[in-house]
Amino acid sequence: MKRIFSSFDRIAVHHAKNLLEAEGIRAEIRREMLSSAMGELPPAECQAELWVREDADAIRAERILRFENRKDLGPAWRCAVCGENCEAQFTQCWKCGAFRSAP
Repeated sequence: MKRIFSSFDRIAVHHAKNLLEAEGIRAEIRREMLSSAMGELPPAECQAELWVREDADAIRAERILRFENRKDLGPAWRCAVCGENCEAQFTQCWKCGAFRSAP
């Protein structure tokens, strides 16, 4: 097993776990409830941790999580319905709710 991600934000750790499991990588969360002990324990010891079960999956898992956190996901797009400019990470127009059409 190898730890690949940790955060004080338990939701972010669960999201990362879901991303990995969607790609077929088995993972588990450890130290999830230690945030309530912060102050009694050093803060760095109280982060929830995401571990992959198979060491062989660690590199692929790290790549998946790095891609998820990229800010540059490609060019912005223009809504075909209302003409609004939308950022690349969105699949729906924020203004009218229309889905992005395929290029």
